[in-house]
Amino acid sequence: MAEDDPQQDHALQVVATAGSVPEADLICQRLAEAGIQAMAQRSIGGPEWGASGSQYVYVQARQLARAREVLAAPDGLE
Repeated sequence: MAEDDPQQDHALQVVATAGSVPEADLICQRLAEAGIQAMAQRSIGGPEWGASGSQYVYVQARQLARAREVLAAPDGLE
């Protein structure tokens, strides 16, 4: 069963999309402060000029709900 697959918890899921590398770094820092490991990667599509260009921010699937809570909180932390 897919629900019982331990690898499913470690699969990466997009938790946010940032408009630039600095914005993605800020999102990753906010998540790190909450104990959630995140990584950013350039999204496929639009042009990239230096530190600009959209970025996807990924977290492990098992941390997705908590990461969304953190990012939805007014100060980024709960």
